[in-house]
Amino acid sequence: MSDTRYLAFDYGTRRIGVAVGERATRTAHGIVTVASGRAGADWKHIAALIDEWRPDTLVIGLPLAMDGHETTMSRDSRRFGAELGRRHALPVEWMDERLSSDDAQHRLRAATAPGRRISRRRTRRLDQLAAQLILETYLEQQRGPP
Repeated sequence: MSDTRYLAFDYGTRRIGVAVGERATRTAHGIVTVASGRAGADWKHIAALIDEWRPDTLVIGLPLAMDGHETTMSRDSRRFGAELGRRHALPVEWMDERLSSDDAQHRLRAATAPGRRISRRRTRRLDQLAAQLILETYLEQQRGPP
């Protein structure tokens, strides 16, 4: 029997970070940043990723306000996740991502030499890293208490 595989998405109005992970290893890694814009997500690119990685479950970051309430971005993320699940007939799970982008930014800055600007390529990596952190948190929660 194969292990459960997940694809995680850090949805944004301009870019969507994507990460992959498995339950057995409880590890995740960012794989790509997908374009998003006025016309919506690049559904063709996302379909190719789902065909390639064959996830069992999709995990979508849910950007809540610090007090836990939903925001406009939360609703946009929910619409994206609902459409993603509908298009691919896969279960969708939601993961609170309140601090994942801040954590990803901190990690990216720490990996950049002092005094150097963060390159555009590394900025794109930020979205992947945020998706990775969302999935790592999700996988850790699936483990349950020690």
